[in-house]
Amino acid sequence: MSKAVRARLRFLVRMVRRVNTARRDAGMVTSEYAMGIVAAVAFAVALYQVVTSGAVAAELQDIVKRALSAGT
Repeated sequence: MSKAVRARLRFLVRMVRRVNTARRDAGMVTSEYAMGIVAAVAFAVALYQVVTSGAVAAELQDIVKRALSAGT
């Protein structure tokens, strides 16, 4: 390879390394935390609605009653 080609390749490699280093994240930014919290709250609300619905509540009560009466 000629010296000019080697020099150009070294330059390109340094530029790629600089770009990759600049793009690394050490963690989430505030907006990502906010979106994560919103998603977690939405999931918790949906789960609460399912668990407190009539059919599921009745099934859970039945399971608990059967578990408590199994020892007697």
